[in-house]
Amino acid sequence: MARHLITSAIPYINGIKHLGNLIGSQLPADLFARYQRARGHEVLFLCATDEHGTPAELAAAKAGQPVAQYCAEMHEVQSKIAAGFRLSFDHFGRSSSAQNHRLTQHFAGRLAEAGLIREVAEKQMYSPTDGRYLPDRYIEGTCPNCGFEDARGDQCDNCTKQLDPTDLINPRSTISGATDLEERETKHLYLAQSQMRDQLQAWIDSKTDWPVLTTSIAKKWLNDGDGLQDRGITRDLDWGIPVRKGAQPWPGMEDKVFYVWFDAPIEYIAAAQEWQDAGKGSDWERWWRTDKGAQDVTYTQFMGKDNVPFHTLSFPATILGSGEP
Repeated sequence: MARHLITSAIPYINGIKHLGNLIGSQLPADLFARYQRARGHEVLFLCATDEHGTPAELAAAKAGQPVAQYCAEMHEVQSKIAAGFRLSFDHFGRSSSAQNHRLTQHFAGRLAEAGLIREVAEKQMYSPTDGRYLPDRYIEGTCPNCGFEDARGDQCDNCTKQLDPTDLINPRSTISGATDLEERETKHLYLAQSQMRDQLQAWIDSKTDWPVLTTSIAKKWLNDGDGLQDRGITRDLDWGIPVRKGAQPWPGMEDKVFYVWFDAPIEYIAAAQEWQDAGKGSDWERWWRTDKGAQDVTYTQFMGKDNVPFHTLSFPATILGSGEP
């Protein structure tokens, strides 16, 4: 009997999902999980709501609710929708869970110990009109790579290029529409992905069963232009996982949270902990840790094309760089 760990890309918490979300990742993952169970294999099928970052804050503000309350209510809504479509998740978790808080902070601490996190003083876009910094979806503008006029501050949905707010041409606040933005200095943590380029290249080359498109996207990000760049993993936001070095405070980062794309993939692992803590199963580590029995697990991820760079580079950099088995 084989063992299959299956995850579907975790949907943003910001509202009721459309059929594209169901068809794009959740339904194919569900069919695959049912197929493997029908063959008599052992399956752990996980998903969750992605509750941090600017999408959650913007949606909560639009709904006129505190963000924690909004996320709790929308998680219940999305959970009921999944049940209504009879998706056979073994657990449908939350990226705001205590388990994900602890695990994200743990990985950050391990990466810091490995010398793979550096503190950077950088310029970020600030809106005097809104009285705040504008990370990620709080700012939009023209993509410098493809010319798409509604690119976000973290990624262009048209060409999938990862961006920083300062990269955008003609930027504007998505809160107020203000264009009188200015650059101000702030400090953030960066994951030194560039130091792991050779390790990631070897890891990607070992994945001979990946779809061709997945491999080509990963190698494009790894090799194009100046190659794989270091990536900011903290944000000037109120809602999210507080920046800590494991269980210890991180000096100078007291008012920061981890970037949603740093903590969201870690929720795949945390969801297994939630599954165990909810009494639905036991020994989550045998699904994830190769020193605890996971060496024979086949892990299959389902996601949309725009999520591929994060899952094939940034998330693996976190796991490989941490040194965790």
